[in-house]
Amino acid sequence: MAFKKEEEIIIEPKEVFVGDEDALVTLMEFGDYESEACAKAHEVVKQLLEEYDGKIKFNFRHFPQTKIHQRSMKAGEAAVAAAQDGKFWEMHNILFKNRRQLGTVSLKLHSKEAGIKKKKFLEELVDGKYGWQVQDDLKEGIDRGVKEVPAFFINDELFTGKPTFDNLSKSIDLAIRRAKRKPQERKRA
Repeated sequence: MAFKKEEEIIIEPKEVFVGDEDALVTLMEFGDYESEACAKAHEVVKQLLEEYDGKIKFNFRHFPQTKIHQRSMKAGEAAVAAAQDGKFWEMHNILFKNRRQLGTVSLKLHSKEAGIKKKKFLEELVDGKYGWQVQDDLKEGIDRGVKEVPAFFINDELFTGKPTFDNLSKSIDLAIRRAKRKPQERKRA
């Protein structure tokens, strides 16, 4: 009698959020862990999450620029692997903090710092187990018109402009006002 292999469910980046799950505004970023511009945007996002606590939720998607950042793909895979252990955001922060040390051995050390207990972390990373999830993010980004990182979307609308705290705040404020108006518009219809 053959046993059917249990199918493993992989938590994908599009399913990982930080912030209030019922927030009116979703801020999504397509980024690369080796990018200096994304590291600066990471600091802005942390400020936004604090400033708009309870009003926004944030989702990070992978858009590795492999022609200029050879380790960004594996770093993205490491973040997806961390998500399987419920440690995506811990790993996400550590990867940005250590963006110049993203070799495979360093990623294993970063996983320990993030609190990942999985014994097969390095093996799964070397085998590219989570490569498809990173590739799916990249493909979605391309389909959405992302050409460079960081690229932000606010409630699925592409944010244009420099991703500063002030610029993103103005767009988030506008998105909050629009979201509050929508229920009233539906009542009138």
